[in-house]
Amino acid sequence: MNTSHPGGAETGPASPEPRPELPALPVTYRPTATVAVLMTLGALAFVTLTAIGLALPSEGPVRHSIGEQAAFCLAGLLIWAVLALLSRPRVTATETGLTVVNLTSVRRLAWAQVVRVNLRDGDSWASLDLHDGTALPVMAIQPAAGREAAVRRARALRALVDAHAAPDRD
Repeated sequence: MNTSHPGGAETGPASPEPRPELPALPVTYRPTATVAVLMTLGALAFVTLTAIGLALPSEGPVRHSIGEQAAFCLAGLLIWAVLALLSRPRVTATETGLTVVNLTSVRRLAWAQVVRVNLRDGDSWASLDLHDGTALPVMAIQPAAGREAAVRRARALRALVDAHAAPDRD
């Protein structure tokens, strides 16, 4: 797949790529199906482990302390927190630039800082080539959550980057 164009489509006279319509700003992209699944599983884990913890007998031949019962509840809460962390990625485009939220980081970029949007075959998520020569992963655009949707979102984000490009970059 071409490293500079999401979805592998070449641009130019030989192979025109349809230009996606620019989305209205602000726009946020996130893997909504993934978020729904992760948060549902987190809630289910919390409810299940809390029910188990509360069902442990505190009296009788086998006694469980309040600490043991609370440990089940806390384990469920911890699982839910980890899944909430995994559901955090998103990218928001505004008139002033992009905000990329990954698992543990938030990065705000001016449009001029972004050179290109990439989504190559086999990539786990899209990435941004930045003006300083580095790349920034955009975990919010994941082919695993739907290849066509990821390519569509990467192309829309690329169109926004191109539309807001610094004049000296062209």
